[in-house]
Amino acid sequence: MNKIAVVGATENLGREILNFLSENDIDVSRVIALETKTPMGTQVSYGEDEDLDVLNLDDFDFSKANIAIFACGAELAKRFLPKASAKSIKIIDCSGALTNDIDVPMIVSGLNNQDIAKAKKGIVCVPSAVVTQTLKPLSKVNEKYAVKRIVLSGYLSTSAHGKEAMDELFSQTRKIYMNATLVDDEEVFKKQIAFNVLPQVGEFIGEETGAEWAVNAEIKKVLGGNMKVHANLAYVPAFIGAGVFVNVEMVKDFDLDDVRRLMEETEGVTVFDKQVDGGYVSLNDVQGENDIYVSRLRQDLSVSNGFSFWAVADNLKADIAHNVFDLIELMLQK
Repeated sequence: MNKIAVVGATENLGREILNFLSENDIDVSRVIALETKTPMGTQVSYGEDEDLDVLNLDDFDFSKANIAIFACGAELAKRFLPKASAKSIKIIDCSGALTNDIDVPMIVSGLNNQDIAKAKKGIVCVPSAVVTQTLKPLSKVNEKYAVKRIVLSGYLSTSAHGKEAMDELFSQTRKIYMNATLVDDEEVFKKQIAFNVLPQVGEFIGEETGAEWAVNAEIKKVLGGNMKVHANLAYVPAFIGAGVFVNVEMVKDFDLDDVRRLMEETEGVTVFDKQVDGGYVSLNDVQGENDIYVSRLRQDLSVSNGFSFWAVADNLKADIAHNVFDLIELMLQK
């Protein structure tokens, strides 16, 4: 019986991965929840009826697992990935710690599954939510017409920053309605996030932020080649979900109706696109959903072979947990 260890089980993403495993009938006896410096007796929910004891990551023997999912921050992952790798188990990293490792392929399930064979260390990584959300609808389109350039503008909910960020949005919103000051409640974002949009995701690295740099690197790692990418990211005052406007330039001439058909045929993607008021999908519509939803698909006349689309998804569930689950199945089959 294959055992699945989830590192970061009490964090937003870790909890969502546990929920996804439960929803897909993975027996609780197969799952190990891990967290660093966890107090004895700590538990985390597994589905509606089960609870898992959270074991201490610091002294866990990874040989007790067949596959480990690192659903934690990059610094913690860097500490414990070597320990897990030394036990020759399979690893899926969601932390971003291994983006630059040429021996660790980055996988979007259904797009480049074949790259799992390049995992020399038995480790694969998954991209950030907005990258999966951008690339999955393009899976079949890229195969037929070849993507040349991507420009994206992503709008991320506070869940992308963690529980503290979600709590800050809630607290600020409550204080605004109570006409109270926010002076002591701008710790995570350093600015008001409630009823606002903040064009900074991550620390600045020169003119771009760390998250924008990562999106660029991740798209190129998944698609390969001399891909040109430009990313703009902002936080919006929402708790769950992400939306992204994507402009794509293709190598080959394409037919927009064929692009729509290819997206409709892509597993995990739903196209809902009607040119009427409300004929599109928004962040509020996708919370708890497994699919990535595409709307506003249209020609981009500013380039010779271009189109654009709007994609929204539950960033924790559809973009990452779903991708991780698909990879668990693929890796444990080998």
